[in-house]
This record gives sequence, C-alpha cells and structure tokens, in this order.
Amino acid sequence: MTTKKSPSILITGATGSVGTELARALAAKGIPFRALVRSFENAATLAYLGAELAIGDLNDLQSIRNALQGIERAFLLTNSSEQAEQLQTNFVNAACETGVQHIVKLSQFAADIHSPVRFLRYHAAIEQKIKATDIDYTFLRPNLYMQGFLGFREPITKQGKFFAAVGDAKISAVDVRDIAAVAAAALTESNHANKIYNITGPEALTHTEMAMRFSDAFGYQVKFINVSPQEMRHALLHVGFPVWQADGLLEDYAHYARGEASEISTAVHDSTGHAPRTFQAFAQNYASLFQLPATATAL
Repeated sequence: MTTKKSPSILITGATGSVGTELARALAAKGIPFRALVRSFENAATLAYLGAELAIGDLNDLQSIRNALQGIERAFLLTNSSEQAEQLQTNFVNAACETGVQHIVKLSQFAADIHSPVRFLRYHAAIEQKIKATDIDYTFLRPNLYMQGFLGFREPITKQGKFFAAVGDAKISAVDVRDIAAVAAAALTESNHANKIYNITGPEALTHTEMAMRFSDAFGYQVKFINVSPQEMRHALLHVGFPVWQADGLLEDYAHYARGEASEISTAVHDSTGHAPRTFQAFAQNYASLFQLPATATAL
C-alpha cells in the first residue's frame, strides 16, 4: 500500500486565470500541491486536478497559518484590489511564522515603489517586504495578459470592435499559460531563488496590430478603436469595476500608452526551455469563444 505524498507547494489565487494554469502545469508534472481557496465553490477544477484544498482567507491569519503547515514553497497571487497590499502582507507574515522557504510572487512588469501606477507601487511594496525576510523569493513580473482581451468578447462579437485608451503604443503582451509555466519552474526547480523575471511575449504589438491578428484568427474583421481615458473609465464603471480598480486600470493603460511596456525579454525561454506563445497563436487558440452569432455575416 502506497501513502499519498503530502504536498510541499501551496498556491494562492488558484481559481483565477494564472492560478488555474499553474495548477494544470503542476498536475501535468505529477507534483502534489495544496490550493488555498475561500470555499469549495468554484474549486471543482482544482479538485479534478488532484489539489489538496485548504479553506481559508487572506484576511484571516490563522487560516493562512493552517494552510501553510508543512509547506516549503508558496505561490502568492491576489486580485489587484484596494486590499491587495494588506492581504499579501498577511500572507508574507504567516509564511515567516510557519517556516516557508521560498515565495514565488506574481508581481507586474515595471513594478516600482515610486511608480504613478498604484498596482505597480503595491507590487513593489510587497517585493520589498519579502526581500526583508529570510525567505528565498522569485518575483514574476509579467506584462499585459493576452487573456485580458477575453474581456472584449462582447464588443468584438457584437460590433467587430474593441476599445481602449492606449493609442498606437506597442506592448509585449504575454499568454498566461507561459506565466504559469515560469511559475511552475520556479516552484519545482532549485535555480530560480532570488531572481526577478520580466515576463513578456515574443513581440511588441499595437492594439491595431492585435486587431489584425484577431481578424485572421476569427474569420471576420475586428477593429481597434482608441478612446479617451474618460471614455474608458466610464465603460469600466458601467460594467461594474470598483472605482479604485477602474482608476488603477487607467493608470496602467497610461503606462502602456507612454510606450513603457514594449520591452521583449527571454524569461519564458530561459526558465522553461520553450518559446513564449505569439499573439496570433493566442487568438487562434481562443477563436471558438469569438464565433459570431448565427445571424451575423463574416466580413
């Protein structure tokens, strides 16, 4: 009779896009892992992948301590909410108390404590907190997520358009599956300690060029429409974004519009051995989600 090995890896944010892909990557390697979730609801995919589920909340220090028992390496990810810095601070404090040896933190491209972008400031603040501990770290700083464009599904399928306040700036967007692959490597290999990876795709494209890739992949014309920051803010609030988060996204897009996110790095290849996915490949992989209604006509 064989005894199931207790996991030494914990994932937070495991039900989100990056966390789910990381769970799949670890499961594919046959590596046991634990996932911190707020409830069993929406955790069916994790259970199917063999995750050991720990119920807890980053607002509850004791639940974090409980989830970290026996854990050597942890993946730290939260939504970029107004509470994110405090929640991640709670996690770092609990990790120190429970003997975690290595934290792989999902940060953001261009994280800087002095940045005008609130998301980049809080990520940098947490990076500093982790560096001040005795815990090894790997900071993953991905650029704009390709999967973020899935949020434009409705205007693309209904109008053949998507909108943003970004102008003609080039951005080296990255597929979340590649981010997850780097995270899996950092959590399971010994040569990533105390490193910072800027994670990008293999090319820097404007949103107009991205629209052309969509057109090729979807079989109908997709156009990008540049809008003002005020118009973008109104749209974000209209679909339910909290004010703090909407304003943070506007700061993010101002950062993109200034041309500050066009760098192309080799981090995906260097840490995983495979090239990052192109935007064209991303568009083709998700084309089924952008099928036109039966009454529409392809252009």
